[in-house]
Amino acid sequence: MAETRALRRVFITGASSGLGAALALRYAQLGATLGLLARRGEALQALIATLPNPEQHRAYAVDVNDHQGVREAALDYLEYAGGIDIVIASAGVSAGTLTEYGLEDLPVFATILATNVTATFATFAPFIGPMKAQRTPARLVGIGSVAGIRGLPGGGAYSASKSAVITYCESLRVELAPHGIDVVTISPGYIDTPMTQHNAYAMPFLMAPDKFAAAAVRAIERGTSYTVIPWQMGVVAKLLRVLPNPLYDWAFANAPHKARLKK
Repeated sequence: MAETRALRRVFITGASSGLGAALALRYAQLGATLGLLARRGEALQALIATLPNPEQHRAYAVDVNDHQGVREAALDYLEYAGGIDIVIASAGVSAGTLTEYGLEDLPVFATILATNVTATFATFAPFIGPMKAQRTPARLVGIGSVAGIRGLPGGGAYSASKSAVITYCESLRVELAPHGIDVVTISPGYIDTPMTQHNAYAMPFLMAPDKFAAAAVRAIERGTSYTVIPWQMGVVAKLLRVLPNPLYDWAFANAPHKARLKK
């Protein structure tokens, strides 16, 4: 399907930087009217100032873990835009955690799950009723990760959260299909964003954010149920999925760990 469908109403969380900002720029270039939500209001306003037709977009300085705030932003955007076509739950955080540190790492573990999983639910929830009522094609987009395919050592929280997003979106896809609502799951590999720039290890197939956004928009416009970007990481992900546990354990026994974030 051509990208002409992108000339629509798009709501994106985590929009002030990283994948969210790249997707916002791509959709703005295609003429979409955007609702952009992020915790950092100043960064969000700075982004909007760089977009085509900045006056037609709405900014919401809300933490995705403020579920009532997310709902209020969603309802405001629905009223402003007169409906919704695409919702992208792009907000996410990542940090290394080690279970052996117990209560020291537990708050970080909980924050990652809350931001990556529960906030995805909270982002989608206000839009489903209006999507059903408007009876026009609409899409919910969840952001998984290749890290959600198999558990990575030291990345238990992040891997668990992204695996949960992938499974949750699959459930939602089947649930909403009879209502004409598509659910698209995109699992990025390594994208050159602030989240990955702290990684002190090699990142194969590292992709520029603008190239990721272009590929992601194409997948969203096609209504692709699940895709890995870039495609090379998709091949890796398929291999990881079928790798027997003993081989996987041996291959990743000495894999580098993401740095822990104390809280």
